[in-house]
Amino acid sequence: MSQYHRQHTDLFRSSVVLPSLQYKVVDTLRTFGPHSRTDLARRLGYSRALMTGIVKELIERAILVEGKDAESTGGRRARLLNFNPDFGYVLGVDLGATSVDMTLADFREQCLARFHEPLDVRLGPEAVLNRILEIAQNTLDKHHIPNDKLLSIGIGVPGPVDFANGILIVPPIMPGWERYPIRRKIQAHFPETTVVVDNDVNVMAMGELRTGAGQNVENFIFVKVGTGIGAGIVVHHQIYRGSNGCAGDIGHIQVDRNGPVCHCGNVGCIEAMASGAAMARQAQQAAMNHESAILRRYFDSGIESLTAEQVSAAAHEGDPVALKIIQTSGTLIGEVLAGIVNFFNPSLILIGGGVTKSGTQFLAAIRRGVLSRSLPLSTQHLRIDYSSMGDDAGITGAIALAAEHIFVPEP
Repeated sequence: MSQYHRQHTDLFRSSVVLPSLQYKVVDTLRTFGPHSRTDLARRLGYSRALMTGIVKELIERAILVEGKDAESTGGRRARLLNFNPDFGYVLGVDLGATSVDMTLADFREQCLARFHEPLDVRLGPEAVLNRILEIAQNTLDKHHIPNDKLLSIGIGVPGPVDFANGILIVPPIMPGWERYPIRRKIQAHFPETTVVVDNDVNVMAMGELRTGAGQNVENFIFVKVGTGIGAGIVVHHQIYRGSNGCAGDIGHIQVDRNGPVCHCGNVGCIEAMASGAAMARQAQQAAMNHESAILRRYFDSGIESLTAEQVSAAAHEGDPVALKIIQTSGTLIGEVLAGIVNFFNPSLILIGGGVTKSGTQFLAAIRRGVLSRSLPLSTQHLRIDYSSMGDDAGITGAIALAAEHIFVPEP
């Protein structure tokens, strides 16, 4: 068993144990998709005879099935190996600040049912998780799936997560969730199911890695710009979480030592200066000071406070103040990302979250910020773009998170 799995024994106590060689085959198919025996042997460095034996055992266990023929290279067409969709099922849960998305998927991560409803995390963990369990059980019952066929549940939550223990640590927008045992609560209802909890940005990065623009990209960063700012880091096709699970918390990198106070207690954090909440705060100040007729009109319409969406709308109307707020925020984020680019040298940066609706000016400002501060070699093959998955990144990643932790290699 790897050091990673030794350190996370509790996380994997419900996982299916596979011999090491079988686990490597399954992990490869989960990461890179269907392969022929020959291609698997070549990728993993095994002999064809050894691969044939491993695959035979996995087919006998009903984990794999032979599917369609691979493209011919001149000889007999090889059969592609894929997961048996009926081996079991997974649930993906994307919990946001004010809503929850849930998807039931088969063993190939193909969606069988999707559910969405408003759900405020401020109701507290008991109320929210009880509702999630109710939705999950109703979904299984509706599709006549027994609970013991639910192999894994992946949950994305909007706060810092101790990944090993499945708990939130000082979540700024989730009062009452501090160190609440989310995994234990879920497993009390589904005792034979692996439950994996991760930060929502990591889960969105997982979605891009599995089916989005991050497919076949070895090293990339997914940046979510919404109420806060965070990043999911992919290294060698795997989510990098760091020692305690908080890698990618870039929102608290300081960009101005004389800047505003952040909710973390420090000053001048990029989150306090360039997030959607920061943009809305700057727009409201401009409206109250009569610096923008358009923003003032929004403010006078009877709303309690301006939002980042209204800043975007004002910019689309040609308001120079709103446009400057968007460009300044994008430039600041780009300058922070430039330091990460110089350090990490990714080939792709994807920008997601609600502020992406600001349009091309925001993305252009991020690109300028990165390019102005990065070394030429580190940006030679760098692509910076908006996520094309939108709201689907989180739920797709939650399914992938669940599927990735169904199996564990034996010692």
